Parts: sequence; C-alpha cells; structure tokens
Amino acid sequence: MTPPTFTDAAIVAPPFAAGAAESAPPTAHAASWAADVSRLTRPRIAVMVLATVVTALWLTGGRPENPAAVAVLLLGTALVAASSSIANQILERDTDRLMSRTADRPLASGRLGVRDAWWLTASTLIVGMACVWASCGWQPTAAAVATWLLYVLLYTPLKQTTPLNTAVGAVAGALPVAIGWLAAGGPERLAAGDARGGLAAAALATVLYLWQFPHFMAIAWLYRRQYEAAGLKMLTVVDPSGLRAAGQSLAAALAMVPASLVLAVPSGSVRLFLAAAVASIAYVVASIRFAVRRDDASARILLFTSLGSLLGLLTAAVAFGRPV
Repeated sequence: MTPPTFTDAAIVAPPFAAGAAESAPPTAHAASWAADVSRLTRPRIAVMVLATVVTALWLTGGRPENPAAVAVLLLGTALVAASSSIANQILERDTDRLMSRTADRPLASGRLGVRDAWWLTASTLIVGMACVWASCGWQPTAAAVATWLLYVLLYTPLKQTTPLNTAVGAVAGALPVAIGWLAAGGPERLAAGDARGGLAAAALATVLYLWQFPHFMAIAWLYRRQYEAAGLKMLTVVDPSGLRAAGQSLAAALAMVPASLVLAVPSGSVRLFLAAAVASIAYVVASIRFAVRRDDASARILLFTSLGSLLGLLTAAVAFGRPV
C-alpha cells in the first residue's frame, strides 16, 4: 500500500546510539531523527496512496458528507502504509546493506534495532486499522490490511526469488482504490443500480496496476547493478539486455491507454478524456524510447514521465471525472 505520518512523536522516536545522542546538539539530533522517520515511512509512497484513496472516494461518492471521517480515514491509511514500509525494511535490511541507495536506511545502518522496528510496525498498523475502522467501517479496513499483507508478506520476499515480484507489487499498489471505493459505499451504490462509480473505480485500479510496470522497470534498469549485487531477482537482473523489461513496459503502457480513456466514461467529460489521452500517450512514447535505447537516459525520462502522467491523470480525474 506502495503507500504515504505518525500521530505521536513518542511512539516513533528511534533509539540512537548513546554516544551520538549525547554529543550531538539538539538541532542536529532532531534533524537526524526526522530524516530517519522519513526513511522509515517513505512519505512519498504514502502521498501516492492517499492521492489514490482520495481519487477513488471522489469518483465513487463525490463530495463527502463527513469530512472529519475522511480525514481520520486518510490518517489511518497513512499509518498502515507507514507500517508496511517499516516492515519492508525490516525484512530487507540485509539486502539493503548491499546497495548504496539503501545502505543508509535506519535498519540497514544499525541506527535502529529490529525489535524496536517491529514495535513501530505493530503500533502504526494497529492504530491505523483502528482509525480506518472508526471512520468508515470494516470493509475499507479489510482492504487496507489486505494491501499490507500483500506488500509485506508476498511482494517483499518474492523480490529475492522471482522477477514476478513486480506483478504482485502492482496489485498492492492498485488496492488502495478499493479503500476509497468501499469507504464511499461503493458496494451499496452498485447494488442500488448505480454502476458509474464502480466503473470509474475499476478503471482507476486498472490504470494504477498497469502504470507501475514502466515505472518500476525504469527504476530496475537504473539500479540493476545494485539489485544484482544484493541478489534481488529484478527483471533487469535476470535479463541484463533489458529486452524483457522494455517489452513489459511497452505492453503495460499501451494497455493503459484504453484503461485511461474508460476512466472518462462514467462522467462523460471531454476534458478528462483529452487529459487521459495526453497522459497515457506520453507514457507510451517514453516507453517506446526506453524499449529502443535501453540506456540510463531513456530510463530516467521514463521514470519522470511516469510520475507526471500519473499526477496528470489523478488531477484530471478529481477535476473533471465525478460521475453525474
């Protein structure tokens, strides 16, 4: 729940080495603590998860009747996402030490102990689940927990055994749509004969699933040597030529075009249709460039295009996509 932060600083303060804590000035200690919290919880992933939930909520139910409940829902979702990020780093601490991009993470570097990290994982998960349940009931809570389980217990260990880990991780990345759809009463609306919100949510989940393949293949290409050194079975490690990674990226980007256009069907919005067409076609162009060149420059372009296309799609969906 790639995704997206704590409610109580006392809960998350990591125990630093005694000598460093005593010798460092308070401002340096606070800055170091804040940096470690950010590395543990990966707020950029949390933001993506929350944006997904908000978009699904809006496309399903429009303006919420109880904004306070939505705020609690988002807080709980953020905590569950933070918990999954911490658990992921616990399980990957040994491989993280072997990659320069992750070697300075709190657990990999030894600044935070494993037992303390498990306490943080459990506390943020329990509090997050309680917030989601209190705000919107058991169904969104079940979706949030399913996302956590899929990301932590399936996707994370699969990275060491098979390149199919990306396909599994993409499911976890798309599941936050279910949190928003369920929180907005999607099943009840569908049972009452209103299928527009369900269609919009299904299209959004499909878009998010497909979007992740070019995005992660670009990352896998850029860090392929580090992944290989850590023994992680990314597709760019199994196939160093990059042909399979490029093929998956292009196939997913092409499939994302019609899925993005379907996102505009429930609202009938021409502006959303045009925005979806531009964003998805730009993604295809960047994927084609990567497929042809398979170099670091084209991978970086694909990575930045992936972020821009997703931002554009989610923004357009909220601005123009509410079913009427």
